[in-house]
Amino acid sequence: MSSDETRDGVSLTNLDRPLFDGTEAAKRDLVDYLDAVRDRILPVLRGRALSVIRVRPGQEPFMQKNVPKYAPSWVRTVSVWAEASQRQVSYALCDDRRTLLWFANQRAVEFHPALVRGDGPTHLVLDLDPPAGGAFEVTVGAARLVRRALDDAGLAGAVKTSGAKGVHVFVPVEEGVAMDDLAAATRALAARAERVDPALATTAFIREDREGKVFLDSTRAGGATVVAAYSPRVRPGVPVSFPVAWEDLDRVTPADFTIRTVPGLLADGDPWAELMPSPQRLPADLVEEGHTIPIARVQAMHEGKRRARARRAE
Repeated sequence: MSSDETRDGVSLTNLDRPLFDGTEAAKRDLVDYLDAVRDRILPVLRGRALSVIRVRPGQEPFMQKNVPKYAPSWVRTVSVWAEASQRQVSYALCDDRRTLLWFANQRAVEFHPALVRGDGPTHLVLDLDPPAGGAFEVTVGAARLVRRALDDAGLAGAVKTSGAKGVHVFVPVEEGVAMDDLAAATRALAARAERVDPALATTAFIREDREGKVFLDSTRAGGATVVAAYSPRVRPGVPVSFPVAWEDLDRVTPADFTIRTVPGLLADGDPWAELMPSPQRLPADLVEEGHTIPIARVQAMHEGKRRARARRAE
C-alpha cells in the first residue's frame, strides 16, 4: 500500500509513519479520523481564528498560531491583534474539508479555536482542571457543582471531556454581550460553584494554593481558546475531547473516546450540537457579582510579586 494519496485535491504524504512517540497510531489514523468526523468538527471551527498543536518527527509538540508562508492560497486567514505579543497574528480559518485535510497532513493533532466569532464572544466557558494525580471522578464531582450554579442562575450548558482528566462546560450566550461582562459572569459562576463545596473545588489561580482541589478556571474569556469538541489530543492512545450528557458523566472515562472509537460512537449523530442549549442572556446579578471579583491572572501576578518580596526579606 502506498503511504501517499490525494483527497479533495490535498496531497497526503507519509501516512504510514508513526503519528508521535508513545502511541501506536500512524499519521493515516489521524487523517482518517478527522475526515470521518469532518461534518461535526467543522461547524465548531468555522469562522474562528484557529491555533493548532502539531507534532513533527523528532520534535516536541508545538502550538502554531501564525499560518506558515507555505500554506496554500485557498487556506482562508484572519488577522488578529495579539495583546500579549503586541503584534498582528495571521490565523487560519478551518472552514472546509480541504483545509481540515491540509492541517491533518501538517500533523496538526489538536485544534484550539477562539471563543469569539467575528468581534463577539459566543460562549461562557469554565475549564475544570483536576489536581495532580486526581481521578476523573473528582472532576465530575466539580462539574456537578457548576451545573448546580448554572441551574440557580437560570442558565443551561453543555459539557465535554477535555481529552485528558478535565472537563469543559460551555454556556452559549446571546450576541452582543460585552467581553468584560462575559468575563465577569464567568468569574461569578466559578465563585458560586466553589461556594457549594469549597472542600472539592477552588478558584485559586496560584497552583500551590489549590490544596489538592479541582481548579475552576474562569479565565477562558476574551482571546482565549479551548480545545474543540471532537479534537484529538497529543496523548497516549490519542484521546478525543468528546461531548457527554450531564447524566452520563459518571458512566464514562476519558479513555472511552479516542480516534479509533469515536467514529463508531457517533454513527450519524452530532452530540455536541444536539446537547448545546440555545444562546442565553446573562443574568444581571451574575454579571454584577463578577465585576466585584478580581481578575484571576492580575490578582495572581500581584500576589506572586508580594510573596517574592516577602521571601527576599526573610
